[in-house]
Amino acid sequence: MVQGTGSNVGKSTLVAGLCRAFVRRGLSVRPFKPQNMSNNAAVTADGGEIGRAQAVQARAARVPASVHMNPVLLKPETDTGAQVIVHGRRIGTLRARDFGSRKGELLPAVLDSFARVADGADLVLVEGAGSPAEINLRAGDIANMGFAEAADVPVVLAGDIDRGGVIASLVGTHAVLEPAERARIAAFLVNKFRGDPRLFDGGVRAVAERTGWPCLGVVPWFPAAAFLPAEDALDLDRAAAGRGKLRIAVPVIARIANFDDLDPLGMEAGVELVFVRPGEALPGNADLVILPGSKSTVGDLAFLRAQGWDVDLLAHRRRGGRILGLCGGYQMLGRTIADPDGIEGPAGTVAGLGLLQVDTVLGGDKITGPAAGIHLSTGAEITGYEIHLGRTDGPDRARPVLRLDDGREDGAASADGQVAGCYVHGLFASDAFRRAFLDGFGAASGLAYEARVEEALDALADHVEAHLDLDRMLAIARER
Repeated sequence: MVQGTGSNVGKSTLVAGLCRAFVRRGLSVRPFKPQNMSNNAAVTADGGEIGRAQAVQARAARVPASVHMNPVLLKPETDTGAQVIVHGRRIGTLRARDFGSRKGELLPAVLDSFARVADGADLVLVEGAGSPAEINLRAGDIANMGFAEAADVPVVLAGDIDRGGVIASLVGTHAVLEPAERARIAAFLVNKFRGDPRLFDGGVRAVAERTGWPCLGVVPWFPAAAFLPAEDALDLDRAAAGRGKLRIAVPVIARIANFDDLDPLGMEAGVELVFVRPGEALPGNADLVILPGSKSTVGDLAFLRAQGWDVDLLAHRRRGGRILGLCGGYQMLGRTIADPDGIEGPAGTVAGLGLLQVDTVLGGDKITGPAAGIHLSTGAEITGYEIHLGRTDGPDRARPVLRLDDGREDGAASADGQVAGCYVHGLFASDAFRRAFLDGFGAASGLAYEARVEEALDALADHVEAHLDLDRMLAIARER
């Protein structure tokens, strides 16, 4: 199990690299994360939801993603509450304090999934969440030491040197853990080093002397991680490296979800992808504004208005600019959003942006599953996935955006073609569609997206092979 001294120390990326490195050695490898918290979800072949990181790790291990690779997924809807997904299915919404008191009840489901993932595997690489040093959360823990103890797995602790204080974070973790938990940590590693790793030799010795843990290595910064789907919204800007002729603006709403939809666009040399932060105006010279997915459509619509982005969108359209809404962004573009059951807050109906003649009613069963079909205006094939609550209908649905292979039509477009939206995520990962879409703006596509992701995973495997003692790590796993 790879645990970290904190969030965003690189656990997800390390596990992905280790999955690919060990599978290239001929081992049957599976990723596992007992509990994840992310609004960037992936959909498995059977329609279940898991964290995006576990889907990437499964790809790195060259196996299909399974709901059992991430049995508990928390999708924050507010600062104090989250939707709870167990074995891929929504079981409800809990306030943080309520989940804290009930999370131990989910341990049997977590251990059942772990047994299923481990069955037939040579190696299971488990990713922790946050930090085991958060001892205020230790009671009923299923994410870090609580799981490691229940499943009896050894732990490797990762520290992030890029944020500073890595010696204190590693030694401090040792200081606050119980003796049995300290003993469960078999080794440590240091991640995200910039420069010559040998310059940290003294730091390695300092940590080893104070903890008794051996070091598996110091891993340098890995720039190509930007080509892998991100799980944390903190990583959004890494996808915005292009400086091409087509300028696409994306307002960063509070509960932005499934934002890896945008990754392929950010990798295109002909595209400048601009993430607009709260307090900033939408750029007046944007060609296209994309409203991304949201975990809380009604709340994020209010957030969008509070930034003045609704006014900016109207001005953008008057200038002839185009607007595309994805999932929650699609719902916001309509006339109204009704929440009769109070799924996202107080029951009621709110006015949408009115840029599409459609209305949305939240409720019913959550729709999740793979999707494939045709983009109607270009004829390009698309693949992706659905993950949403609610139904959308109205006059502009007479101009659908997609025709899916199961016969359904998805999305809506305005009569002038400037505004459109749909529910399917992952559209831009399809090279043929992305090429046709960008051609409509006079921008060329030179990216083979899936090949780029595979290249990044192989390069990541080379990277961890070069800088970590994988033989020792494998020996640690074999001890139990």
